[in-house]
Amino acid sequence: MKKPLHRIVSAAALWIAAAASAEPVKLITLDPGHFHAALVQKTQLEGVDPEVNIYAPAGPELDRHLALIEGFNTRADAPTKWSTKVHTGDDFLERMLKEKPGNVVVISGNNARKSRYILECVKAGLNVLADKPMAINPEGLALLEEAYKVAAEKKLLLLDIMTERHEITTMLQKEFSRFPGVFGTLDKGSPENPAVTKESVHHFSKLVNGAPLQRPPWFFDPRQQGEAIVDVTTHLADLVQWECFPGEVIKQDEVKVLYAKSWPTEITPAQFKKATKLESWPDYLKPMVDESGNLRTPANGTFTYTLRGVHAKVSVLWNFEAPAGAGDTHDSLMRGTKASLHIRQGAEQGYKPALFIEPSGKPDDAWKACLDRAVAEISGKYPGVSIKDLGGRYEVLVPDSFKVGHEAHFGQVTRTYLGYLAGQPVPAWEVPNTLAKYRTLMEAYRMSR
Repeated sequence: MKKPLHRIVSAAALWIAAAASAEPVKLITLDPGHFHAALVQKTQLEGVDPEVNIYAPAGPELDRHLALIEGFNTRADAPTKWSTKVHTGDDFLERMLKEKPGNVVVISGNNARKSRYILECVKAGLNVLADKPMAINPEGLALLEEAYKVAAEKKLLLLDIMTERHEITTMLQKEFSRFPGVFGTLDKGSPENPAVTKESVHHFSKLVNGAPLQRPPWFFDPRQQGEAIVDVTTHLADLVQWECFPGEVIKQDEVKVLYAKSWPTEITPAQFKKATKLESWPDYLKPMVDESGNLRTPANGTFTYTLRGVHAKVSVLWNFEAPAGAGDTHDSLMRGTKASLHIRQGAEQGYKPALFIEPSGKPDDAWKACLDRAVAEISGKYPGVSIKDLGGRYEVLVPDSFKVGHEAHFGQVTRTYLGYLAGQPVPAWEVPNTLAKYRTLMEAYRMSR
């Protein structure tokens, strides 16, 4: 009989808390097909050897990765000092596993290969910092489960890059939900009116490090990138667990998917050329090209589920390009019995995330006193945070120093990871909740089909 996930990974939580890396950190970058691989190195990381070994097939994806690293090294403001040793050839994976010129592998690229890469790395005794998603189908989940089991046995650190835990409005949404006098208790909601909703809107054409991003063509292929329901929703499902039940282990039998759906985004040949610099569709995309000559890639997804009886809904939408002045956006609602905490990022907010506290009824003096105490306590942790009374609801005002942006969050995640390698205890919930999260995504994936 197959053991429950929380039992498989329980040993991981025990040894990780005491694990410490006795050797200097040397990074290996494996097959960097996604720009997130470079963002790990956007800032110089203290305690990390500046020489990074890259193992990858030669080609435009590797070239773009190297160009981003070079851009970090040559920028005028706080340039980095990375040096790279590049190893190419068809046997790049086998050579990396044999040579092992480092002890931490950064993996961010074609998601169809990622689960196998992770498993092979931990089998070879290497720690792994992987971009999401670490699995895009049930077969990949099976490999990921095995990887976590091997990592526990070998006392290795395997984590996915959850950047959204470092977004300041999300952090403050979690903080305010911890004050019963303000928020009350988390509502249960219903399938039609979930208590927790998170919607993320992304764009195929965007700027990264101030320059237009060139997407690899496989990014449009759900068999290689993964459908939205198992890709960007990784972040959203993670945040639901992290905010609603902080510090608690989630067991799989506490999760039930109720509804799931995916649908396509239409991409014209001109848009595809702008995003990829390619003149025609690769063969693997042609089956998704419709009679009008446009690509219909199943990039959008949504699912509703319950977590310990709380109804939640996560949704991801992909458009080709954002409106002028906008970028990727995030809308997040947590509804309590006394107030809702709502992150909005629309035109009214200048497409910048802003957190609002919205009382369920007319706020009385007692509720306002609780809010003042909450703000005072939170501002002790996040200096300068305050509120603005908008007449019936309140905006949380955040100093610019906390608004570092999505790209900077990769450095924050990496520093947390390095702290774990140095001996700081990994939370006991991290590994079991990661696997519960991916199990939830795969259940939604099956239902959407």
